[in-house]
Amino acid sequence: MTVMEEASRGGLPAEVEQVANREGIDPQKLARLLARGRAVVPRNARREINPTGIGEMLFTKVNLNVGSSQSLNDPQAEVEKALAAVAAGADTIMDLSTGGDLDLIRRAILKEVRVPVGTVPIYQAAVKKELTSQGMFDALERQARDGVDFVTVHVGVTKNTLERLRQDPRIMGVVSRGGSLTMKYISETGEENPYYSEYDYLLEIAREHELTLSLGDGLRPGCIEDASDRAKFMEFITLGELVKRSRKAGVQAMVEGPGHVPADEIETSVKAMKHLTDGAPLYLLGPLVTDIAPGYDHITAAMGGVIAGMAGADFLCATTPSEHLDLPTKEDIIEGTYVTRVAAHAADLTRPGVKERARAQDLQMARARADLDWEKQFAAAINPQLARQIRHRRGVDTDTCTMCSELCAIRLAREAMEKEKERK
Repeated sequence: MTVMEEASRGGLPAEVEQVANREGIDPQKLARLLARGRAVVPRNARREINPTGIGEMLFTKVNLNVGSSQSLNDPQAEVEKALAAVAAGADTIMDLSTGGDLDLIRRAILKEVRVPVGTVPIYQAAVKKELTSQGMFDALERQARDGVDFVTVHVGVTKNTLERLRQDPRIMGVVSRGGSLTMKYISETGEENPYYSEYDYLLEIAREHELTLSLGDGLRPGCIEDASDRAKFMEFITLGELVKRSRKAGVQAMVEGPGHVPADEIETSVKAMKHLTDGAPLYLLGPLVTDIAPGYDHITAAMGGVIAGMAGADFLCATTPSEHLDLPTKEDIIEGTYVTRVAAHAADLTRPGVKERARAQDLQMARARADLDWEKQFAAAINPQLARQIRHRRGVDTDTCTMCSELCAIRLAREAMEKEKERK
């Protein structure tokens, strides 16, 4: 019996209770959300981790992508990036390695981090030059046996996708690596996407290992001009149908979304995805709200992430300053983690069922600032170390910031109110 099935039958799985207690939500309520597919708790049956909940009534979560490339493939560097992301507050890690010993890198990350870890199995099939139906399922099972907690499978990319893109061409085409590999398989073999045509078999593997499926956005737009085309919405419809089949099989599933989307189209995109997938947890890259900010795309993605979170997105994939330019460094990973956590929290301040808990954190900071209590301000900060460093970097010892100094508005107003009180 899977965790989802246990919750469906009125049970309270241990990981659900752990997540509920940490989130400040009633465990039975979370179990009901999981049973309905409105929340997921990714955890492979082979791993002991600190479980994380993603979905309705839960705080917006942040994922960090790490992984080697065929140009740069230092296993230890990827492990260090994963650990740095977790230390900076990432809720999950995805290993997207495509260079070097993929098994070694994945297993090292799984060993070192205690948060859910995800992968994209088709990458390994492609790197091993086994882009066949058997090769794709072999990669999936291999990674599941290693203990991977969730996998991205681009099940919405089908033979019909190629026809749709021929009729309605894009400027950027397909920018999802998994999506393009799936298209390569279809075009070279003439066969349907194996993860789609043999979806029941995919569900069997997921059940056996308690894998959470992340139904990938193979048709996510790669530029603003492609943001809301027919191909993207066609994929949403397909993913909604597959979510339903996952739930029926007792397999947890979430849905991935774009991509590059202008700010005024994000809400429509998110609500459409949520509607078509019956409220499945939604995992978004960004969305990036402009194409012209390389070097700052962790910020363009965070801007989109706030809007998406307000509209119902549950899970944000962090973007780093290296996006579109280079394999991220450890420093890039840390920066991307913190910026995306800011976006997630900003969204949580508006999120139904969450905003009261989120606003309590801001209230702590407000009270600490009102009291000019710097230690409490640091404790309430998303990045206490950075706040402390900036506060003390000039070596000026004062109870106010060096911007206002003796003209501190908080202190002056307090003194004025005290004098007014004395006078009366």
